Amino acid sequence: MKKITAIRLFGSILVLLASVGGNAQDNQKLAQTSFKFLSVVSDAQGAAMAGAMTSLPLGSSALFFNPAGMANMERRADLSLSNNEWIADIRHYTVGLALNPANGKYGVVGLSLQYADFGSFIGTVVSKDPANLKGYEETGLFDLNAYAVGLGYARALTDRFSVGGQIRMAHQDLGESRIPNESKHIPIYDDSNHAIIGYEDSTATGTNRLTPLVFDFGTQFKTGVKSLVFGMSVRNFSKEIQYVYEQFQLPLVFTLGISMNLMDLFHEVPYNQSLVMSIDASHYRDHPEQLKVGLDYRIMNMIALRGGYVTASDENSGFSFGLGVYKSGFAFDYAYTPYGVFDNVQRMTARISL
Repeated sequence: MKKITAIRLFGSILVLLASVGGNAQDNQKLAQTSFKFLSVVSDAQGAAMAGAMTSLPLGSSALFFNPAGMANMERRADLSLSNNEWIADIRHYTVGLALNPANGKYGVVGLSLQYADFGSFIGTVVSKDPANLKGYEETGLFDLNAYAVGLGYARALTDRFSVGGQIRMAHQDLGESRIPNESKHIPIYDDSNHAIIGYEDSTATGTNRLTPLVFDFGTQFKTGVKSLVFGMSVRNFSKEIQYVYEQFQLPLVFTLGISMNLMDLFHEVPYNQSLVMSIDASHYRDHPEQLKVGLDYRIMNMIALRGGYVTASDENSGFSFGLGVYKSGFAFDYAYTPYGVFDNVQRMTARISL
């Protein structure tokens, strides 16, 4: 009876999430947010499963998807380190640490770090010299980077329901800009008769270093029907930030997800193996909704093969692939994502659980 109930419930939720993910594909919401590095997935397990991780128990990696996923961590400590070779030679790194000192009695505390290195760029300004045919002048090399440091907490309120939250301090350094002062004009004179032939806006140096506070929170609910789990998360909630004259919001995203070990639908399964399907429907502030589907097949809890697909992707085909190796509290995960004109994206994560 429970098997039939699980199949019907899981199928109904699939239809619901598919409709949520497909209703707003024509709603183009572009270039409306800043601090986009907060949306980049660097965890290799999550990337291989197309980011469909909202309802899964993830230890320290839950800080980058749904903080509630730390609540049922069985080990005392979990450390994850990820390296992401992102598009356009951007490097993205994450570190997550989850501590469970009293076996969940007082909850789980987590620390997170994201760092993005955008590389070096040549600074330019508009040239006011008529003889300069290029139209600009170089101001030298400058480096761009961004980071976010977070403190999270999660707790299982019952044997089925868990909650979690995180507060992060994000920082983005985009160097300095020469900003025109539109309220102040400098007259330009003709050398021959000293007549005014126009006006030049005066400029000042403006900084593009911003440090907003960012909030994440989420829940997970075990239904009691086989291994079916619901998840919900809200990430990157913050007030607007201002670059000189313009205000921008952070990349806020609401996500609903479900997951289940499909092996539970069979009476007997040879060896120790599992096939977890996870599905997320995400609503973004700055681009169309996405439906994410991920599969994680494990045998003997030692080797994992993964795949995923996400709708409404930009340059990539939507597919992602990966694998994982587990042994005595140590894990190594790898993910590969084809990315169109940007070639491919590769991610690696090392994890230690004690």
